[in-house]
Amino acid sequence: MSNSWYRFKKSNRSLTEQLFEAPSVGKMSPASSVLAYLLLFIWSLFVLFPIYWVIITSFKDAASVNEGPFYIPFLDFSPTLDAWRVQFTEDPNCTVTAILRQLWLLIYNSSVFILSPIVSLNPMEPAICKIYLAFTNSVVISIFSTAVCVIIGSMAAYALARIQYAPRFGNIMTFVILLVGVIYTTTYYRIPWWGTTAVALSLFFFLVRALGRFYKLRLSNGDILFWIISQRILPPIVVVIPLYVMFQAVKLLDTHIALVMLYAVANMPIVVWLMHDFFANLPIELEESAQLDGATRLGIFWDIVLPLTRPGLAATTLLILVLSWNEYLFAVFLATVKVQTMPIMVAAKNAGEKGVFWWEMCAVIVVMIIPVIVMAVLLTRFISRGVLSGAVKG
Repeated sequence: MSNSWYRFKKSNRSLTEQLFEAPSVGKMSPASSVLAYLLLFIWSLFVLFPIYWVIITSFKDAASVNEGPFYIPFLDFSPTLDAWRVQFTEDPNCTVTAILRQLWLLIYNSSVFILSPIVSLNPMEPAICKIYLAFTNSVVISIFSTAVCVIIGSMAAYALARIQYAPRFGNIMTFVILLVGVIYTTTYYRIPWWGTTAVALSLFFFLVRALGRFYKLRLSNGDILFWIISQRILPPIVVVIPLYVMFQAVKLLDTHIALVMLYAVANMPIVVWLMHDFFANLPIELEESAQLDGATRLGIFWDIVLPLTRPGLAATTLLILVLSWNEYLFAVFLATVKVQTMPIMVAAKNAGEKGVFWWEMCAVIVVMIIPVIVMAVLLTRFISRGVLSGAVKG
């Protein structure tokens, strides 16, 4: 009877109701469908058209760019490889032999790095293809910083989701004051950092044992999580100058390790924020059962928790990898020649004395976006599952 009533009501709906009311649960009205597809088309236009423009501009010459705009190859303009020749053939260091040798040196130095000083590293050649140098720097810095960030951030997120912390606020302030004292005495009194650090740690443990019980205010896991996430709210431009001074003092400017450390620390709040929800939604009974069988906390994390959160871990890893790959502000302040990355090389094309060579800049941009597109395609299945599992509670 209810089905007959529904068919009777559906057949007697007015034109306005047929256009703006959904015919059934789980379906959209015709007007809503048109609006949704229109918004999707506008969004796709803003996303895809810049990529299309960059690709076709990389195959233009100066005349096609300056006399344009031209959008359709072979109809509006004749494609050319001039911009690509400038990057790969006109640079005398961009020969196949030179690139293969640099690639071998990179692989060799990476493989024997853990064996140093038993095995000595081979010095990289000073004359090197610029686009190859920027590309390999971006690859090395992005991969290593992402690995460090995801591993440490995931462990921190898991700890905050499963272990209840209650540190005393007074002990934290004591640590901060002693840390400031170490920096001050090392900087202004030229006292070795290892000596001031040893004294500060001794004072910290003594004060915690002597005065720690008098501090009543305690922090919860929520306070710690908010503190970690709030670090990402701070604009990077605010801290870039102090970071420059700090890395200059320890002689780490224009080094890979400086950018790896900085990218990992800057992106870690995002990893903790995203992975905390994945870990919190896992049934704790699985971990309790594993503990009864004798599994350690670390074993539970690696053998049970991480496999169950693989989609979320893949989505988070890709996000951090893209953020590290596209990072510009820290690189422009802390890198000059040796560790120049792809965003710096793109920006350098905009600083020429003869004006902006858009076609050359677009060729570099195409090289820059290819790895991101490849990674997104390979991890599409994990990304979709990770986003859905992170959005649905329970």
